[in-house]
Amino acid sequence: MILRQLFDYDTWTYTYLVGDPENRAAVLIDPVLGQVGRDMALLSELGLTLKYSLDTHVHADHITANGKLRELTACQTGIAEINAVGCADLALKEGDNLLLGNEEIRVISTPGHTAGCLSFLIGNCIFTGDSLFIRGCGRTDFQQGNAGLLYDSITRKLFTLPKSTLVYPGHDYHGRTLSTIGEEIEFNPRLKLGRDSFIAYMEGLDLPDPKLMMEAVPANQSCGKL
Repeated sequence: MILRQLFDYDTWTYTYLVGDPENRAAVLIDPVLGQVGRDMALLSELGLTLKYSLDTHVHADHITANGKLRELTACQTGIAEINAVGCADLALKEGDNLLLGNEEIRVISTPGHTAGCLSFLIGNCIFTGDSLFIRGCGRTDFQQGNAGLLYDSITRKLFTLPKSTLVYPGHDYHGRTLSTIGEEIEFNPRLKLGRDSFIAYMEGLDLPDPKLMMEAVPANQSCGKL
């Protein structure tokens, strides 16, 4: 499996390029509109054809490149069915599987950060978006966020994966790039609180809104159209 982890410095967003080395089909997960040139150049350099461009959720901190990438490559775009993004080609839900050459993308519903969060399992790698971070998790105070639901999504779904599963988050604010399910079970301080204390902690964070929220959310409900 071909795997590249890419970073947008303005929004602290990780984008992931995953490709099949035999038939050269690829997927981009959580692409950023301002980084389309970088991502298209990498696809060309690696000799990959973009088959899918997928968002883990309707982002509030950056504008998706899904629509632009579809224009450039004729790829299929996808986001959670519950988000009702009519311009997306694929309305994804729990248990869906997308073929990527000899690889398979398994869709896991992990709501809590927002009502429509997804994680994508490819081989031994789980791409968790804003659900599970390295030693943390996504906030739960907007877009139908729910702290109890996030705790359940992580502990009852993600934490049941093999402990060796590699965790690739949607963001990191401390320079970390990679973890494992086993590490997060053992060391993630928020998830070690227990459900009730986790909910109380998350409800007491009192974080400011993302800087681009008023622009990003409506744009992302239109596949990145400004």
